[in-house]
Amino acid sequence: MKKIQFLLLFSTLITFSAYAQKEVKTISIHVDGVCDMCKERIENALDVNGVKYAKWDKQSHDCEIMYRTDKITEEELHSLLNQAGHDTDKSRASDSAYEAVHDCCKYRELSKQSEHSDHTGHSDQE
Repeated sequence: MKKIQFLLLFSTLITFSAYAQKEVKTISIHVDGVCDMCKERIENALDVNGVKYAKWDKQSHDCEIMYRTDKITEEELHSLLNQAGHDTDKSRASDSAYEAVHDCCKYRELSKQSEHSDHTGHSDQE
């Protein structure tokens, strides 16, 4: 009888353990970028196993990410974005990764930031 109780308890623990490992989590990461090319690069960088959804907002610079915690970690998400050349709120892209992005996407340069903000306000002047 004790063996049966032990087996039932053990199988219940295994079931709950397996369920807990498949948790889907949604987070928001602040990712630096300035344009639609940045948006495409950021979202493509997160098109990996374990990420269910990734959408970056050009205005707020926030990227909403839904991912499986048993497949990928939050730190790995930041690393993928850094490897694509983008700084996040927790880590900075290497200089070589940043230099590899298109000239128009050089978000660290104030002139590029203002160029893109001029474009967003341009339609108000027409």
